[in-house]
Amino acid sequence: MGVVAASLFVFASLHMGGLLGGGSKPFRPNDAGIAEAITGVVLAFGSMALVRRPDSGRTIALVAIGFTIVSFVVGLNFTARGGDATDIAYHAIVLPLLLFTFGLTWEKTKRPVRSKEVPR
Repeated sequence: MGVVAASLFVFASLHMGGLLGGGSKPFRPNDAGIAEAITGVVLAFGSMALVRRPDSGRTIALVAIGFTIVSFVVGLNFTARGGDATDIAYHAIVLPLLLFTFGLTWEKTKRPVRSKEVPR
């Protein structure tokens, strides 16, 4: 989660700095940079919650990952219609990683079922 959050901050900086400005409408680099920065903050917050409180932080992490997945799907929609190859590749690589991370985090939230003790 932390690595993806950091990558979002890098891409936000590149978009807002005009270094990844390619593409055509409906893709707009500045809007993409703002969305990436906001998503990065949310994901970083979820990552910190998980590190600080592994049990209770999982719910916050799941919400943060879910928000990031939705953000990536929306971003991919704009990027696929007007972004350049770098943006499309970034979304195509990171989205499956987010889905995998969500699945792993979800699996960890399941509590073990207590078995009934057999009387002697």
